[in-house]
Amino acid sequence: MVLRMITGEKLEKQQARMEALGIYDADIEENFIRGSGSGGQKINKTSSCVQLLHRPSGIEIRCQKTRSQADNRYWARHELCERIEEKVLGEKSARKQAAEKIRRQKRRRSRRAKAKMLDAKTKQGTKKKLRGRVRPDD
Repeated sequence: MVLRMITGEKLEKQQARMEALGIYDADIEENFIRGSGSGGQKINKTSSCVQLLHRPSGIEIRCQKTRSQADNRYWARHELCERIEEKVLGEKSARKQAAEKIRRQKRRRSRRAKAKMLDAKTKQGTKKKLRGRVRPDD
């Protein structure tokens, strides 16, 4: 018995999403190529890597996430939907929003780090001032 991760329900949802974005199977050129990377003889013998070319937009996707060709077809189409959605929605796309959120977090983090560093420098400076020479009372 072969256990597949991609269910029929997921495939139907993906098909509906593709239609909503205006992606049709007739516009997609699909090739199965041999993958690369670790895996030894098995990877050299099977064509499990999926390459999609969406002719209207010129977007090319290569997917080799799993050893299953069917699963890779699903993930390649998923990535194609993501890229076209990003192109259509621009700033509103989920991927761009997530990237912007991370950028804001890093900016906040670096500001805090700078303030902490400056505070440490100030403390060190006050310590050094206290080390001044002690003059004998004449």
